[in-house]
Amino acid sequence: MCNIKVIRATVEDLKYADSISKLIDDAAKSKNSGLAHRTPEYIKQKITEGKAVIALAGDEIAGFCYIATWQDNQFISHSGLIVNPKFRGQGLAKTIKKECFNLSRDKYPNAKIFGLTTSLAVMRINTSLGYQAVTFSELTNDEEFWKGCETCANFDILQRTKRFNCLCTGMIFYPNKNC
Repeated sequence: MCNIKVIRATVEDLKYADSISKLIDDAAKSKNSGLAHRTPEYIKQKITEGKAVIALAGDEIAGFCYIATWQDNQFISHSGLIVNPKFRGQGLAKTIKKECFNLSRDKYPNAKIFGLTTSLAVMRINTSLGYQAVTFSELTNDEEFWKGCETCANFDILQRTKRFNCLCTGMIFYPNKNC
């Protein structure tokens, strides 16, 4: 990971939004994963709100992740974790995720932090941060969160099972149990 800096994104990083959106879309297609489409506008919003972490190799995007708040900041989700294929296999996803976790704890120390993933690597990273695998009923019931799943290739499963099941695994960090 030499020459890659992992930082909390600022308005100076808005110029990377198109590249990040494309990187997420390309990964979703190539892996047939549960990654949902995120527009450059949405990514810019997260950066502007101070809710994003970016990894840069010079001026090249190496990775990204963002947070979103739900139910009056009771729940925080981490989404859009992506690493540019050129920079995979170096532990960059773990570094990005850890910085995103720290950002969440700094901004919302009492919130439950959760995510959905089909990635074994992300499950391992989450576990190392103190997350537990849970049923979807433990996650936010905010309809806006679940609407974000609509652009995922597996959305039909989620819909068919009335949000009880999917190919994703729900994972959550309970701040009061892990302090």
